[in-house]
Amino acid sequence: MESIYAALLLYKGSKDISEVNIEKVLKAADLKPDKTQITKLVAGLKETDIETILSSASTASVAVAPTAAPKVDSKTPRKKEAKKKEEEEEVEEEPTGIGSLF
Repeated sequence: MESIYAALLLYKGSKDISEVNIEKVLKAADLKPDKTQITKLVAGLKETDIETILSSASTASVAVAPTAAPKVDSKTPRKKEAKKKEEEEEVEEEPTGIGSLF
């Protein structure tokens, strides 16, 4: 995540978003750069328009959290619910491109 912030700082400063520059920003913040993540980030950003991403992120709607938790019957076995949720989570696909960094 820090690498993304570094790339955004470089973008806002109209600097070249390169592996070397991202590493410099992270080192200046006393953070350890992850070279693999930085390489993926730079490759992903070459194919994207950062301004479009930023403008769409600022207009994205925020999900509202439910106000009250649903009642749970004490007779309902919770193990089945947990297994069901685990199975649902396993079905999720691996993100590709810049989304894989999150």
